[in-house]
Amino acid sequence: MALIEIKNVRKQYTSGEEVVEALRGIDISIEAGEFITIMGQSGSGKSTLLSVLGGMNHPTTGEVEMAGVKLYQLASEKLADFRAENLGFVFQAFNLIPYLTAIENVMLPLVIVKMSRSAKKNTARQALERVGLGSKLERLPNQLSGGEQERVAIARAIVNNPHILLADEPTGNLDSKTSDEVMALFRELNDAGQTVVMVTHNPENGAYSDRTIHLKDGRVEQDPA
Repeated sequence: MALIEIKNVRKQYTSGEEVVEALRGIDISIEAGEFITIMGQSGSGKSTLLSVLGGMNHPTTGEVEMAGVKLYQLASEKLADFRAENLGFVFQAFNLIPYLTAIENVMLPLVIVKMSRSAKKNTARQALERVGLGSKLERLPNQLSGGEQERVAIARAIVNNPHILLADEPTGNLDSKTSDEVMALFRELNDAGQTVVMVTHNPENGAYSDRTIHLKDGRVEQDPA
């Protein structure tokens, strides 16, 4: 069975008297260990799809099943727990806390985990070492380059060893050289067994993934698998 099953997912928004269909019957299967990129023009529904997949945006109709769990049949508290235990999120706008050091930012998802502070710090240090920032644990975000800030954001997303890493335009604010470095890091994480689903507008990023799903007007336009 696939790790992720998206079945006939539709998402509608009401804007005044107008009904906007962001997703129009999406069916996608993703296997454990795959690296998937989701591409499409602005307004194609790709970020909406990622938010639905991440348990943050209830679909109008359809099902999202992850590791055998039907996400939107869970009570809101159980859904929040499932997200915290199984999903890591990386966003275009880093979302780092400016007055916390790199290691303190990475420790944030561990707040709800029952372990000692020293164990949490050690776990966060290991995550930063995985992304090549073992020497910059005590730097504040404004003391890091854009690429380094994105690496901190990735370390924060993987610190709780999630089954699935979701990334929304993670290279959108980076120059091409830094983008390549960050994409190579995602590839390394995937090669180590991490399932990655990434929304991107950059066709070059698709070269790092196993498969690219193209969206157009809320529908899957092409799925080569």
